[in-house]
Amino acid sequence: MTMRTMWMLGMLALAGAASCHRGPRAPVVIQPESELERALTLFRRGDFRHAQLLLQRLTFEFTPSAPGLATTRFYLAECYFQTGDRVLAASEFRKVADEFPGSDYAPLALLRAGDANLRLWRRAELDPTYGESALALYQELAGRYPDSDAAGRARLHVRQLQNQFADKTYKNGMFYLKRKAYDSAIIYFKDVIASFPDATRAPDALLRLVDSYRAIGYTQELQETCAHLRRFYPRAPGLVKSCPAPPPDTTGIPS
Repeated sequence: MTMRTMWMLGMLALAGAASCHRGPRAPVVIQPESELERALTLFRRGDFRHAQLLLQRLTFEFTPSAPGLATTRFYLAECYFQTGDRVLAASEFRKVADEFPGSDYAPLALLRAGDANLRLWRRAELDPTYGESALALYQELAGRYPDSDAAGRARLHVRQLQNQFADKTYKNGMFYLKRKAYDSAIIYFKDVIASFPDATRAPDALLRLVDSYRAIGYTQELQETCAHLRRFYPRAPGLVKSCPAPPPDTTGIPS
């Protein structure tokens, strides 16, 4: 064996011994709680894209019973909302409310699911689907968590949506009323009153019902509607003209 060969064998032996002493590298251990705090810091800074990536990974790191999972899922949905993916945001907020109903995030998730649908409702006159979904979510929030701050915030949206839907339905009724299709008009005006009794259009719908009943000679329905108007909307504009007060009873017989 030559000197060169002996030298090479010696170097190989030293390398092998060194590798034995070093051993395998320890795997990197991810601490979900620390990573969650880092993701939330990114979120608060407005870096929603990087926060989203980190939160997506964390959904696989937390166990199903870990308290941090609800936080992770809620803020992931919020990242989708803030980056403009409102459809996915609505879906994920809905899941948070369903999967963590006892958490503090549940009522807020229902509120934000409604908000996402409300932002998606761009063509109210053509397709009310997103508006209807938003209204249903806000009403569900009020039913499930009536004393929550989220429910209080949702009430303003509910009033807005009810007025929008009532106005849309009222305009449909006016379309038929102007064309003297009174039966169709009556259906829409009744829908305003039945579905949205607190909307600003409710007294207008009642007045237009009076006009429709008068046009087709429905005397009893006209009188009943006028009585309803006088009782619940005594200051409605046009009430005196549409429903003149009945003449006073001069017979002296108590009614």
